Amino acid sequence: MSADTLLHAANFSTLFVCMVLKFPQIVAVMRAKSSAGVSLNSLFLELIGFIVFVTYQMYYDYPPPTYLEYPILIAQDAILLLLILHYNGRLWQGLPYTLLFVGGWRLLTVEKWIVDLAMSLCTFISAASKFAQLQSLWRTKDAGQISALSWGLATYTGTARIYTTMATTGDALVVVRFVAMTLLNMWVLLTVLNYQRRAGGSKKQD
Repeated sequence: MSADTLLHAANFSTLFVCMVLKFPQIVAVMRAKSSAGVSLNSLFLELIGFIVFVTYQMYYDYPPPTYLEYPILIAQDAILLLLILHYNGRLWQGLPYTLLFVGGWRLLTVEKWIVDLAMSLCTFISAASKFAQLQSLWRTKDAGQISALSWGLATYTGTARIYTTMATTGDALVVVRFVAMTLLNMWVLLTVLNYQRRAGGSKKQD
């Protein structure tokens, strides 16, 4: 397989996976009518990270295939955020969140130094979102309605993006971000699977 073919395969498989990445989580929350286990803080920080990242890529005119999935992920995260607020009886907070995200996105493009600074902090913001989810899991020791499939898909897309970024732009900031996010996604995935296994064992004993 040639390098170009492999690059195209990685780009399109990532885009395809991201089109459905959050669906298992959305379906799990809707089916249970509960967002138990899903960290609102984690989702909020993840959305900020996604917005900063896609804005940076667009600002510097990077090839669209390297970031095309992010608008799709942002839309899915927005739906999930509204569902969590709904099932927590706080749907009214959706408007302030929307204004905050839109205002922040516009602010990023005002000056070059702002988007550069935001991108330099993006890895820490996105990492904080994963640690917020891990903290929630460690506190409750219960995976609740967290979808292991969504986290598994996120781990794959991160791995694919490490390759596509190195093969195209070679941007060190972006590569470091993807490496960190992939490792953290895998950590969350393994933690979720561990608690789900424990919960399954407890049900069998009962």
